Amino acid sequence: MQHFQKTGVLQQIDNDAEPLPHVLAPAATGVDGFINRHGGDVDRIFGEAGVDLQCIGNPTIGMYLKSFCNLFECASTNTQNDNFGLWFGNQFQPSDLGLWGYAAISSPNLGSALDNLIDLFRFHQQCSMLRLATTRKNLKQLEYQVRDPQILQRRQDAELSLGMFLNVFRECTGSDWQPEEVYFEHPKPENSREHENAFNAPVFFSQRVNAIVFSPEILERRMPNCDLKLMSLTRVCLESLHTETPFSQSLTDRIRNIIRIKLADGYPSLESVAESIYMSPSAIQRNLAWEGLSYTELVEETRKNLAEIYFKQRNLSLSEIAYLLGYSELSAFSRAFRRWTGYSPREFRGQNLDH
Repeated sequence: MQHFQKTGVLQQIDNDAEPLPHVLAPAATGVDGFINRHGGDVDRIFGEAGVDLQCIGNPTIGMYLKSFCNLFECASTNTQNDNFGLWFGNQFQPSDLGLWGYAAISSPNLGSALDNLIDLFRFHQQCSMLRLATTRKNLKQLEYQVRDPQILQRRQDAELSLGMFLNVFRECTGSDWQPEEVYFEHPKPENSREHENAFNAPVFFSQRVNAIVFSPEILERRMPNCDLKLMSLTRVCLESLHTETPFSQSLTDRIRNIIRIKLADGYPSLESVAESIYMSPSAIQRNLAWEGLSYTELVEETRKNLAEIYFKQRNLSLSEIAYLLGYSELSAFSRAFRRWTGYSPREFRGQNLDH
């Protein structure tokens, strides 16, 4: 059973039932205040959308994606602001996205921030697509789309989502940064000039996908609030929201999670892990032995699995990957990686980039 509390539209997902797509509640952080500032009736809007106001901003609560989209459509109608979602997204700060947002803004550079957004998107929002593509002009475009066929009214969601993503770019590049172009899948609205003002870029409608188009050279720019430990921790926390509860989780999986959290501080000692789960080191060793494992093997396995994830983030340097895996020197990581794969990290990355 996943960790979603059951309140109003909030869902507690049973394994025997097919859950409806959800989105984590921080995506609506501050919408009640925004509605008030635009003269809307908060209680009426939330009531019509079927959303519990108390859930908004809670980092561990999921709300139905259909209700989330409906919330912003209702807000647009009630406030008589056709571009409600556009301007809500335009003022939305990445840190307000909760764990997902912090995983991005604590990344070392913009490319890694986008990689984290994309890789972790499935934990933040279901039945939706977020990916990075290359255009014919060798530009990059961050593409977003809700893919639940039951959600027909989703214009406000598309506009607020691209506004949120825009502010991830501007977190790195400054408030004056502008994309090359912006695409929306919905038809051109009446007040479309506001869209060009919001993005400070040409905006095209009735496109195959919602997207922000930009030059790839900015991917190397450093994020001003880079914190590799925080990035690693938020990834673990976000992923853990979608695992079994600690009471049904196996001891080995609990140990794996602790190892992963501690790796950015260096090699996690058996004693420190044992202290975290209130067990003796000898008890951990006995339990692992029953599964045919040793503590050293479990650390090695965790490092190897994480390396596969981090290598997919092309903008993470080898030194940064080594640090995240708990190695004090790149040479030590290189020796371990060759032992796992038969290749050096540079050879492996070169072959995958060529592919």
